[in-house]
Amino acid sequence: MPVSRTQLSRVHTGDSIQNLNRLSGKKPVMEHVRKSVTLVELKRSLVPPKWENTVRVIGMSECKEAGLSLAHAFAADELSQYLLDADDMASYSAEHKWKLHVDIMTYITASHCFDGLVTTIGPDHDGVALWMPPGSVDNGWLTILRSGIWRLYYQLTAEGRRRYYDELMPLLHDTKHEVMGERDNDCYYLVYLGTKPSARGRGYARKLLNDMIQRADAENRAVYLESSSLSNNVYYSKFGFEYKREICLTRGNTPVSLFVMVREPIPRKTGVYSAVVASNIKMQVNTAMKEVALV
Repeated sequence: MPVSRTQLSRVHTGDSIQNLNRLSGKKPVMEHVRKSVTLVELKRSLVPPKWENTVRVIGMSECKEAGLSLAHAFAADELSQYLLDADDMASYSAEHKWKLHVDIMTYITASHCFDGLVTTIGPDHDGVALWMPPGSVDNGWLTILRSGIWRLYYQLTAEGRRRYYDELMPLLHDTKHEVMGERDNDCYYLVYLGTKPSARGRGYARKLLNDMIQRADAENRAVYLESSSLSNNVYYSKFGFEYKREICLTRGNTPVSLFVMVREPIPRKTGVYSAVVASNIKMQVNTAMKEVALV
């Protein structure tokens, strides 16, 4: 049974209260304290316990929650701010920009539910990763319609559209093709990896990364990503990612840099990435795709 704050106080001050009672001649205070103590019993939570430490694939039914988590994770990200800090957005309120930021993350998450892979960990979608596995088709017309990302064109201002559609997207596409060459469509692409500020320090990002790295190693495939900060570069290097090049977005007053990193596959001993693990991932993907088919 857990000890309440009142109980802890009583343990340390009990002797003093007894002395006070003797000096004052009043009715023992401890009797009143005992009556006021409320013992709190730990209750069973309905949140599935395995969500705390298990990476799982999610579908459209959890898209909004995952998108909101990514919005919180990237609220201070320079790239996110770059897309919403155009001069013709100066009149937008902070609340309006936040809603648009959440919409962007939700649309992108939805598009990966359809054409890629979305994984999460934590009791409240605390960590989220968006992946494009080998052979994935990026934003076909059907995905653009079903994910809602078509709305973004009308939600952004003229300069916002130029930054997103004319600058960012072509730069990311062309750079990946230049760096990966013939392997451009035969690698794992980590599009977003984020942990909510309130859930950092619990190893969620590490588990999300390792989950797909093990799969990539087993298939002898590379993993590609763009990092948006130097501190992230250091973090990713611990997992075997190597810096390849820096790309810049230059339509704003201050250039925004992205750092391309690639992790080459590391051969593993037979059995490390077991058939059971592969089967579990396939089963989760199939479940997520059934949700997609209903949308």
